[in-house]
Amino acid sequence: MKTTAVGDGPLARLAAEQPIIVCCGSGGVGKTTTAAVLALAGARQGRNAIVVTIDPAKRLANALGLDELSDTAHEIERELWDPDGVAPAGGRLSALMLDTKSTFDHLVLKYSADEVQGERILKNTFYRNLSGALAGTQEYMAMEKLHELHDEGGYDLIVIDTPPTRNALDFLDAPARITRLLNNKLFRLVMAPTRASFRMANFALQAFFRTVAKVIGKEVVEDLVLFFQAFEGMEEGFRVRATRVMQLLSDRRTAFVLVTAPARDAVSEARYFHDRLEDAHLTVNGLVVNRIHPEFGDAPAPPPGSSVGTMGELYANLADFIELSKREQGHLAGLEQSIGPVPIVRVPLLEVEVCDIASLTEVGHYLLGPASAAASGGSKDDG
Repeated sequence: MKTTAVGDGPLARLAAEQPIIVCCGSGGVGKTTTAAVLALAGARQGRNAIVVTIDPAKRLANALGLDELSDTAHEIERELWDPDGVAPAGGRLSALMLDTKSTFDHLVLKYSADEVQGERILKNTFYRNLSGALAGTQEYMAMEKLHELHDEGGYDLIVIDTPPTRNALDFLDAPARITRLLNNKLFRLVMAPTRASFRMANFALQAFFRTVAKVIGKEVVEDLVLFFQAFEGMEEGFRVRATRVMQLLSDRRTAFVLVTAPARDAVSEARYFHDRLEDAHLTVNGLVVNRIHPEFGDAPAPPPGSSVGTMGELYANLADFIELSKREQGHLAGLEQSIGPVPIVRVPLLEVEVCDIASLTEVGHYLLGPASAAASGGSKDDG
């Protein structure tokens, strides 16, 4: 059952049918807007939908009519996203912004044997640095939040807005990296089940720590060892969780939407993302090309005497736009050939600034419409 505000294109069908949608792409191509529109479409089709963002600019919160987002899901008032009251009764729309440390803390407390062990880890200096600064932690925690919402949130649709960097697909590797860490020989040696075995684990390990201490300091090494000791018994929970996250990403019900713009660099990034997804045996379910300039056809010959002054400037400006449009079409033709038969939705360069539900709805008229083989173009939002 659909409202008049929802289209019937390939992305609208994903929002109506898939339980998870992951929006991928480089920064500044409209990825945050796309994620918000998909969650909004799901709610308007009667689904309990949530969108998760990692965008520090908080544009998503503003667009959804909220002052701010937090790591706790915030349900948006129905009157904001369904002002006409025509959405099915089951529709709900929520949003949250990932807080890496809070998510990591929650995971530690979940797998601690008791409250004492959990608090000991949370207060550990090494852990506090690890939870906020370790490469890949943000990506892994994004996937952990996805798993948590999928298993415990009761949502029909979860839309993930991934980090706005070239490393945005690191979340595909993050669960495997956690598993590799837990299976590392050094980690397993330090995690030996008793203090006696740690003391006698062998002199080579102690020599290793003495060497490392000379480089990073004795206190840092002590914090590291204390962290490993406090972590004892929890590694299996993390290992199992990481495996489940990988299974969730590989599930055919998880859809991947690639978002790009027609500029050369953005198209190159889109090819990179597509190849990474293919390497991981994941399928791109849709391609959004945002902010395409209109086609003007061939440049008309200026009338006699109009080569100078205002009229001449206007004709020169038109010629520049025509050339820009042709370049965009060339970039997109190469992209479409390289990624194969993927539904492509082209959104025009719009005057609207995405800042509220109404502007999200306007962008949605294009995003949720039919796939197009002809350029039509994207929004001015940078997220």
